Amino acid sequence: MAVKIRLARKGRKKLAYYHIVVADSRSPRDGRYIEKIGNYNPVTNPATIELDFDKALGWLQKGALPTDTCRAILSYKGVLMKKHLLEGVRKGAFDEAEAERRFSEWISQNEAKIEAKKTGLEKSADEELSRKLKEEKKVSEARAARIAKKNAAAAAQESAEEAPAVEAEAEAPAADAPEAVSENQEPAAEEPAQ
Repeated sequence: MAVKIRLARKGRKKLAYYHIVVADSRSPRDGRYIEKIGNYNPVTNPATIELDFDKALGWLQKGALPTDTCRAILSYKGVLMKKHLLEGVRKGAFDEAEAERRFSEWISQNEAKIEAKKTGLEKSADEELSRKLKEEKKVSEARAARIAKKNAAAAAQESAEEAPAVEAEAEAPAADAPEAVSENQEPAAEEPAQ
């Protein structure tokens, strides 16, 4: 029986997450499995991986073969590195204390990379937000300038229309009014009707 470490799909359409399982290679993808050793959620950024390190290492040492994606996950978590170091100890290349030192050094480097990626993602998200706010502010200012210009033009046109009307009103009563008679002048005598 060929045993594989592989993914079993769960979740719903477009929001899939996976169980990392040890299963017979002949069983269906989402079917029967021997043991569940973790979870993998690729939807989050960075992907969320929960893995039982000791169980995964045990199954690898027993001869279980990981699929390509599971191999990448196990490598990311350090299971393959630990297996490699334990093989070195078994062959006598170095002792177990040296293997632990190398593994802890590798883990610290890997965690630093992961933390750098998370901070980089947060920083880029903040920069994107500030860029969008600046663009929105420019658009708002341009819109306000257009509205102010439009209002100024309307006010100028309205005042231009009112000015001739006021001038016409001022001229019209002067033309219709009788001529003013000064106090020294006597009114012109009306001609008698014949």
